[in-house]
Amino acid sequence: MTESSESPPDHLSTDPDSPFYNEDVLSREIGIRFKGVEKTNVEEYCISERWVRVPAGKAMDRYGNPLLIKLTGDVEAWFKDKTD
Repeated sequence: MTESSESPPDHLSTDPDSPFYNEDVLSREIGIRFKGVEKTNVEEYCISERWVRVPAGKAMDRYGNPLLIKLTGDVEAWFKDKTD
């Protein structure tokens, strides 16, 4: 992704099995603001479709992965290492 130095991709996941996983982008610290509130527990997001996936408490699926819920609303993403 050539624009990764400017802004994060439209869709990104922290799950290595996801097609939207990108280790190079995830090596930089990314800030996510959902509905105007900065979130630190986002596992996956899509800016254009306006949703994020976050863990549902301490619930786990049968494979030991956190159970995720999809929340819809305004999503903003930025690289935190970028000087403002």
